Amino acid sequence: MVGSVAVGGGTPVVVQSMTNTDTADAVATAVQVAALARAGSELVRITVNSREAAAAVPEIRNRLLAMGLNVPLVGDFHFNGHKLLTEVPACAEALDKLRINPGNVGKGARRDEQFAQLIEIASRYRKPVRIGVNWGSLDQHLLARVMDENGRRSQPTNATGIMREAMVASALESAAKAEELGLPGDMIVLSCKVSGVQDLIAIYRELAVRCDYPLHLGLTEAGMGSKGIVASTAAMAVLLQEGIGDTIRVSLTPEPGGERTREVVVAQEILQTMGLRAFVPMVAACPGCGRTTSTVFQELAQDVQAYVRESMPAWKLARVGVENMTLAVMGCVVNGPGESKHASIGISLPGTGEEPVAPVYVDGERVTTLRGDAITVEFKQIIEDYVARKYPPRN
Repeated sequence: MVGSVAVGGGTPVVVQSMTNTDTADAVATAVQVAALARAGSELVRITVNSREAAAAVPEIRNRLLAMGLNVPLVGDFHFNGHKLLTEVPACAEALDKLRINPGNVGKGARRDEQFAQLIEIASRYRKPVRIGVNWGSLDQHLLARVMDENGRRSQPTNATGIMREAMVASALESAAKAEELGLPGDMIVLSCKVSGVQDLIAIYRELAVRCDYPLHLGLTEAGMGSKGIVASTAAMAVLLQEGIGDTIRVSLTPEPGGERTREVVVAQEILQTMGLRAFVPMVAACPGCGRTTSTVFQELAQDVQAYVRESMPAWKLARVGVENMTLAVMGCVVNGPGESKHASIGISLPGTGEEPVAPVYVDGERVTTLRGDAITVEFKQIIEDYVARKYPPRN
């Protein structure tokens, strides 16, 4: 359990995200956390890298509560977490979870001491901990040990195998140490972040075999745009299909001026298209072909998809089950009527040379035919009426 969100133990896979504001700027960070939470992020991670950032965390929490948001906050600590949490105890109190990277907790003899400090603080404040190994900051002492062990084998593995084993070992040994120090096992989450799809799949399959801790999935530097989306989907879909993974984050590099909330939408769409969870009504739309030389169906599909996402927060508060609604916006008579009948609500727009009418289907039955310049407005009203009629009000 992280805040009010259950993690692991057969509960639904949880969507996470992370801010990219300066956490010391409490106003900007609270605004971005709010945007991520409203987009559907169920946990939001914030960087805590300085005393000013640590001191801002309680204010961020209070600002979110003033906005009516109680989204769990995860503090991301590197290098100096033991010091910051000791000096600013209000930060530890305000956070719902701590993220520790065992590769940069400390060096040499100080590593164990500083790791123990972090675990003691987590135990004292009853905060779950994600032990997050990252291949870009892997514990070099442990890596050297794994390399030595590999060198003594009769059939040594290659460099890739060494890296994978070192990451798994780092996560499992750190978790075991945390339990020895008094942190209950049910308050530990593990992650092993890499940038390669096959590496991620192999590492998490091994983790799943060797432990029962909840696992957080995600490529550490997925990239920008379609590359980041495709890579994240390719990696996580395989693992999720195998029942591996309890929380996910899609670590997209935002385009200049792009919305940070994009990573939340993509994570939701991965889970929903796989049938693992439902967040918003899904809109099916045909890709278009030589039969659909008009852009009308594309514009309607875009409008409907935006309308659904914008309407969902209000629908979710007022109605039960709206996220399971399906919509279809089709471009011609070939598959249009059939696809529309499979959706909760579907519309088949006229293709090139077809009669300029658009039949609308509700729960498989043709209910009306739209025509003229007001099709978008009228179709949205049909959706709104369906929501009010089909889904019961929340008590």
